Amino acid sequence: MKIAFSTLGCPGWSWNEIFATAKDMGLDGIEIRGVGNEMFAPKIKALDEAHIGRTRERLEKAGMTIPMLTSGACLGLIGEVDSYLEEAKAYIDCASRIGTPFVRVVVTTNPAPTDEEDLLQAKALYDQLCNYAKGKNVCVLIETAGMLADSRAMKSFMRGVDPESGGVLWDLHHPYRYFHEAPAETYALIGPWVKYMHVKDSVVQDKKIVYRMMGYGDVPVFDALKLLDDNGYTGFISLEWVKRWNPDLQEPGIVFAHFINYMNFLKGQLK
Repeated sequence: MKIAFSTLGCPGWSWNEIFATAKDMGLDGIEIRGVGNEMFAPKIKALDEAHIGRTRERLEKAGMTIPMLTSGACLGLIGEVDSYLEEAKAYIDCASRIGTPFVRVVVTTNPAPTDEEDLLQAKALYDQLCNYAKGKNVCVLIETAGMLADSRAMKSFMRGVDPESGGVLWDLHHPYRYFHEAPAETYALIGPWVKYMHVKDSVVQDKKIVYRMMGYGDVPVFDALKLLDDNGYTGFISLEWVKRWNPDLQEPGIVFAHFINYMNFLKGQLK
């Protein structure tokens, strides 16, 4: 298994700060969800045509990759279909150009399930995007968020999807927190489609989710890692520290250092 963090966790950092931190910590990758004030990956300076050659050279020398471009395209929200499709296609094109294998899409902007998600629309749009990605060496991953945090709904959603251009981003937190699924239950339902994992930890206090650094909450991270390891998973485990949306969370330098130490400890327990 490979380890990465999402740039969602360090909204105030420049690309050079992000790269240097990941390199110093010995990470395998940097997941892109905005750099500084630019959230739209195709417009990030380090990824544009003038700079991507140098960026890739630095990453390769450091033994790192950009495993995923995390888009904000929400396929299940009614009223903004065209703009979200355009965004997702731009991300697919960017990923293909820079050699990144995965692009994330979601059904809703809310990680918790709502009554505003249209799964039939989302499925139709997702199939369009998977077809668009064919031949581009990019796989479009749908995240276990919103109504698709219910693994039974996700299993139904994924039926018939081309495994070459589609797959699931398993955000461990959401099925566990919103649908009370143990990792074994989730994996039994959607395991064949899982190609990437997000991790974060939390507790519930006064009926509200409070995010914690890894190991300080009750999300069963080790159980999920063991399941993946037992089933031969060699992909990425990426920390999604949602500081961009929650500025009061701990600072990224502290959180990232703790994350890599914690993950190395857990990986050691798998041997």
